[in-house]
Amino acid sequence: MDIQRLFHTVRYLRLQQLTGRIVHRLHQPRPDLRPAPAHRRVAAPWTPAVSRAVSMLAPDRFRFLNSEHTLCFPAAWNDPALPKLWLYNLHYFDDLNAEGADAHRDRHAALIARWIAENPPGAGNGWEPYPLSLRIVNWIKWVLAGNELPPDALHSLAIQARFLRKRLEYHLLGNHLWANAKALVFAGLFCDGPEADGWLDKGLEILAREIPEQILPDGGHFERSPMYHAIILDDLLDLVNLSRTFGREVPAVWLDAIARMRRWLVALTHPDGRIALFNDAAFGVAPEPAALEAYAERLGLPDMGPISGGAVRLGDTGYLRVKAGHAVAFLDVAPVGPDYIPGHAHADTLGFELSLSGRRVIVDSGTSTYEKNVERQRQRGTAAHNTVTIDGADSSEVWGGFRVARRARPFDLRVEDNSGDVFVSCAHDGYRRLPGRPVHRRDWRLTADALQVCDRIEGAFQHAVARYHFHPDVTVELDDPTCGRGTLADGRHFYFRVGKGVATLANTTYHPEFNVSIANQCLELTFAGPEACVVFEFQPLAASR
Repeated sequence: MDIQRLFHTVRYLRLQQLTGRIVHRLHQPRPDLRPAPAHRRVAAPWTPAVSRAVSMLAPDRFRFLNSEHTLCFPAAWNDPALPKLWLYNLHYFDDLNAEGADAHRDRHAALIARWIAENPPGAGNGWEPYPLSLRIVNWIKWVLAGNELPPDALHSLAIQARFLRKRLEYHLLGNHLWANAKALVFAGLFCDGPEADGWLDKGLEILAREIPEQILPDGGHFERSPMYHAIILDDLLDLVNLSRTFGREVPAVWLDAIARMRRWLVALTHPDGRIALFNDAAFGVAPEPAALEAYAERLGLPDMGPISGGAVRLGDTGYLRVKAGHAVAFLDVAPVGPDYIPGHAHADTLGFELSLSGRRVIVDSGTSTYEKNVERQRQRGTAAHNTVTIDGADSSEVWGGFRVARRARPFDLRVEDNSGDVFVSCAHDGYRRLPGRPVHRRDWRLTADALQVCDRIEGAFQHAVARYHFHPDVTVELDDPTCGRGTLADGRHFYFRVGKGVATLANTTYHPEFNVSIANQCLELTFAGPEACVVFEFQPLAASR
């Protein structure tokens, strides 16, 4: 065991997390099997929420995270041969609210009955707080969409809510505790009576504390993942929907948070309509930005309008969107996440993504797995991102699947927006733990014609590499160690020139979704001194010759 690394991981945890971990391990509550409370009458129709992707292909066949399995029940619910995250998805019951779900009511009712019969209260994956929370919400949304839970399912729902109330994830906090709170609010409004009011009050109490904690002033979710940001925004829209359905006044703080979160998400959305893949982020998990905007419109929330200006600075989360002509870049000048919960962080400080004429060109490598393995470690590491590695180290010490020890801190951020010429400079101290105590400093300059990226290392080092990962649809050729060109899928070209450093091309992989790996190319710029610099020239994009 690396004691130093463990110390630098644990030192940031809150006392609540440490005591919560002890309580969570030692205290296993007994399921409360009392009869279910009555359920509350609705005051208004449920507004259709964002539909999920179809995941139940047949009564015994499911597809989650791009992985499809035929299952043998009841063992499948807790099959150790299947990944934990896949099993969690099996217990979520997202298919109840999938596209075309109305055509599969009988199938869904049978799945609910099977789950109740084969998952005794308190036992197995399905009774862990996170899947428990998502399933409670999905069952209630299914009812509000016009379906009916039989008495045994209503009884099970009450048992689940009671169990969750005693298993809140204070040892994890963040998006897990948020999901717990949402489920308690759903159960508390769906059911009636003093017990339900207790669930509701607890859920609202947690949300009242967590909204200002987790939703930063610029509107971004504090874990700095666009994917989790979209999930949390969807949760808040659901809570507005639920409140109106049961005749409750929607708290102004919810509406304010939603407005800020929508603006933030627009800023972190590429021209292709999908999120930037910073930190733990992948397509196909959270609702797409357009689907969330459509949901907000169905709820009667005001239109956000387009993003304007050359530089949009999201100062609290630490991201920048810069635009010039047909080029849009997304810059990561952010801390890795909240100090006490950086589990979804990557060692990607001063990384970026770039789109040209609506197409992704330079991309973050993405996330394909949450398994604690070599590939998970590689995807979180600095070399998988568009930034600089020094002496083979990561800029932040990511380890153990979801842990971070010493972490990079950005500083000296400077932004200049001069009518189509945007300059950004920033540095970080993540490598100061190395013998030479080096500091990485990066400058970006974006115009309608080019993006210039210059890196400088201040302090002693042995070896450093700046990497630029290209989208799989981009084919890159190196003419010599100082110049080359990239070809987009439509045949148009951009060019790059190396001012300082030695360029080589490497083969690597891109992971835009879970369990997806696509071959792509990476430009590696090895430092020949303290500086490395490259210019990507793209305006006008040259036609195919």
